[in-house]
Amino acid sequence: MSCPCGTPRVYEACCGPFHAGLPAPTAEALMRSRYTAYVRADIDYLQATWHPDTRPEPSSLLPEPGTRWLGLEVKHAMEDGDTATVEFVARFKVGGRPAVRLHERSRFVREGGRWRYVEGCFEA
Repeated sequence: MSCPCGTPRVYEACCGPFHAGLPAPTAEALMRSRYTAYVRADIDYLQATWHPDTRPEPSSLLPEPGTRWLGLEVKHAMEDGDTATVEFVARFKVGGRPAVRLHERSRFVREGGRWRYVEGCFEA
């Protein structure tokens, strides 16, 4: 079975090593691993990869009961030295409600050799 992040690789060869502590080599790889962390409800990983200046409380990251992630599409990724942006669309469903389409342009910084999520702005 392929990794939830949308690559054809299995979790153990894709996002698994990052969840185990290996630094993501690119901002896109970090963003994909964060999506997978949402799918797996891995709040510790989300906290660890969030920049401390913008990191929310862990309780705000808990998924709503019945959340089911449906897929991820990376639209664009660009790195410029130690900063990067990744535009993506993630789809999810909560219970019997219609699917939600989350379109975001995320900003990342690399500090101490590790990419960190800083913030995202939602696209229409």
